Amino acid sequence: MTEFDPAAHRMVPQQRWFEDFVLGERFVIPSRTMTTAVFAAFQTASGDTHPVHYDVEYFRARGMPNLLGHGFQPVIHTAPGAGLFPFLVEQSLVGFLEQSSRFLKPVFADDTIYPALDVTEMLPCRSNGVVSLRSTVFNQRRELVLEGLQKFLIRRRSVEA
Repeated sequence: MTEFDPAAHRMVPQQRWFEDFVLGERFVIPSRTMTTAVFAAFQTASGDTHPVHYDVEYFRARGMPNLLGHGFQPVIHTAPGAGLFPFLVEQSLVGFLEQSSRFLKPVFADDTIYPALDVTEMLPCRSNGVVSLRSTVFNQRRELVLEGLQKFLIRRRSVEA
C-alpha cells in the first residue's frame, strides 16, 4: 500500500487558475426535487413564514397548484459549492464579488430544478482575474425559472505554479 497524501485527496484532479477557464464552459449542479421538506427547511432557515409557502388552503384559494417556493429558494441551488466549481479553485479563489438574480417563473413544491453555471466573461487583471458565471435554473417542464450572474475574483497562475 502506498503512503497516504492528504494533499492528493481532492474532488477534482488538479487546481485551476484564472487562465484555465474558458468562455462558454459549463458547471452543472445536481438536480433537486423541491419537496415539502426542502420548503420547511428553507422556511426555518430564512424566517419567511408567509402562508403561501406552507398553508395548503391559502395557496389553493389563490389558484396555485401547490406550495409556492420562497423567492430565494432557487437562488441557493445556484451556490457554486453545490457543484465542483469551488473544488477547482481551492487555492486560487480570492473572493465572491457579486450575485444577482431574476425570478422568471414560480417554483412549486414537487418541481425538480436543474441549476447550472456558465462562464460568460473573463476580465484579466495583474495578479487576478474576474470570472463571470451566468446562473440558470430550469424546471422539469424545461422552463427557465431563474437567471442570474455571479462574479468571482480568481488568482492568475504564478510563474512558480
